[in-house]
Amino acid sequence: MEGKDEQRAGLLYGIGAYGMWGLVPLFWPLLKPSGAAEILAHRMVWSLAVVGIAMLALKRWAWIGELVRRPRKLALITAAAAVITVNWGLYIWSVNSGHVVEASLGYFINPLVTIAMGVLLLGERLRPAQWVAVATGCAAVLVLAIGYGRPPWISLVLAFSFATYGLAKKKVDMGGLESLAAETAVLFLPALGFLLWLGAHGKTTFTSGGGAGHALLLASTGLVTAIPLVAFGAAAVRVPLSTLGLLQYLAPVFQFGLGVAYFHEEMPPERWAGFALVWLALTLLTWDALRTARRGRAQALRLAASAAAGTGAPVPPTGGADTAAPATTGSPADK
Repeated sequence: MEGKDEQRAGLLYGIGAYGMWGLVPLFWPLLKPSGAAEILAHRMVWSLAVVGIAMLALKRWAWIGELVRRPRKLALITAAAAVITVNWGLYIWSVNSGHVVEASLGYFINPLVTIAMGVLLLGERLRPAQWVAVATGCAAVLVLAIGYGRPPWISLVLAFSFATYGLAKKKVDMGGLESLAAETAVLFLPALGFLLWLGAHGKTTFTSGGGAGHALLLASTGLVTAIPLVAFGAAAVRVPLSTLGLLQYLAPVFQFGLGVAYFHEEMPPERWAGFALVWLALTLLTWDALRTARRGRAQALRLAASAAAGTGAPVPPTGGADTAAPATTGSPADK
């Protein structure tokens, strides 16, 4: 019973995390007249403040010494921080410039880009269904390029930057809160310097963009960054990876829905066709991953049964958590 309660709580945490990431396009327009660069700088500065308070409360400081003593790991954190800066900045700009649908596409195709990078950079081998999914995703990009009259560069940059960020995080192998603390620490001085420069030249909106309310909204970017990540971390330890893999699609689905229904962005037939191909590719990935997970569990049970028959040990019960995700999981805004 306790295990079921934990999984139920994990599911709610996961829905909350991806739901918040999916609804964040409603937040960034509230920060106008601040530009994307100023919003990004405030997000970096206030995120470190929020994470620092959390670290102080949890007394989790041991990782800092280990990170400092390992230059390669520190270099990877710096690279991750640089890449996520591009991702965050472009995402904020795209939302506030009327490109919410194209931004959502970036996170739809991110699993396909991650798989392609695994093949090209890590020498991973794909199953036939994965090859079909990647090919379908490439066809979708071509259709969307025709529909937009240009390559969907916002989507591609968001997808490739977040996939690169995920690759760096995989190699760093740190907890979500610790990783965010390290990344924002790397970004803190450049971000603070930029904000001071804006203030010195009379270009800051922190004190002149709308009074105390606007300043509080800019400061709350730290909470907007940290709270979904904490919820994601709580979900990750309570639910199977395959469940997180399915939940990750909530964020771009919500973003796409907001772009069409709330921001009233245009969706001509060519774009619908391109998105349909992307969704077909993701359906193939999900089906293939779940099928592989079932086969893996069945094989493990057969091996356990064979071992038990040979030793007289009890056979473990059937069932259990899925072990494979339908696509790479991640914290999208980490978006």
